[in-house]
Amino acid sequence: MRAEFPDFRLGSVLATSFTATLTERRGDAVERIPTPQRLVDWLAVNGLAVDSCTTAQLDLARELRESIHATVTAAAIGDALPASAVHVINDRSARGRAAAILTPEGKRQWRLSSASCVEDALGVIAADAISIIAGERDGKLALCASPTCQAAFFDTSQSRTRKWCDMNTCGNRQKKARFNANQRKNPRPAG
Repeated sequence: MRAEFPDFRLGSVLATSFTATLTERRGDAVERIPTPQRLVDWLAVNGLAVDSCTTAQLDLARELRESIHATVTAAAIGDALPASAVHVINDRSARGRAAAILTPEGKRQWRLSSASCVEDALGVIAADAISIIAGERDGKLALCASPTCQAAFFDTSQSRTRKWCDMNTCGNRQKKARFNANQRKNPRPAG
């Protein structure tokens, strides 16, 4: 029987969705790619299908994920970008040999050099991170307001004032906590 894994948190920005494969970083951390096969699953869901993944490739992926998280976090708060993390992102981007291709429907897809080349998929993710950190896309880097999450996300809302990485998880949890606190503070009279 296959072990149950937590659902992926999918967003519209590849690089920050990738950093969301480790959530609740300031609380009880949830690893969403605990096995090589789970990374294969995440890549497939994000249009970067590979046939297999080794433990060493999973380690490379996690190193890239943490480097993107550290760099995006620094950029979001206006700190200097960590040199070692920038090096990892640049290295993964340079090693990837994926090619952008146009589908008959006019959409961009990625073609990896082989079905087993996780490094190509990591190169695509690294290139996406470079694009958002360098400010090439319309949006703003931000950190989730949840004290246990603090996930980096790319805010493309019109006002650029989004507070939560995901309204259905962190936002809902905070709204529920606020509601419960107000209920304890102002209990309803017994009827």
